[in-house]
Amino acid sequence: MNKFLRIGWQSALALLISINMGVVYAQGEEQVNTNETIVREFIAAWSNLDVEELIGYFAKDGTYHNMPMAPVTGQDNLHGFIKAFLASWEKTDWEITNLLVNGDLVMVERVDRTSVGGRYVELPCLGVFEMENGKIKVWRDYFDMATFTNAMATAEGE
Repeated sequence: MNKFLRIGWQSALALLISINMGVVYAQGEEQVNTNETIVREFIAAWSNLDVEELIGYFAKDGTYHNMPMAPVTGQDNLHGFIKAFLASWEKTDWEITNLLVNGDLVMVERVDRTSVGGRYVELPCLGVFEMENGKIKVWRDYFDMATFTNAMATAEGE
């Protein structure tokens, strides 16, 4: 009988732990879905070419690090940096090819297709987003600068 109670107690503890972990997993799953949704919306928002809308996705002290360049931190600085990009853009559409989420980390492989000063650029990128309270705390974008400059040079030569 004592052996039966011990097994019963262990089974009860295992059940309690699994129920508790399920609650934690469900809460984590909700955060993952929220972060994924926010990043997907942010990427789609680039098509609107609206600086104010894009800045709204960042934390007040958020950082954008376009890896070939120096990082830019703070919404005021980000506003100027992004506005400079968009000044020559006529149209852009970013296609997500892969997206991975682990809590507050969202990684997005994508192809950015942009019309810049009458030229078309197709740029494969990898964006790494660190999220905090529903905002982008840090965004690092990795791409080959030569792909961009070659596309611009080829378009100029046509």
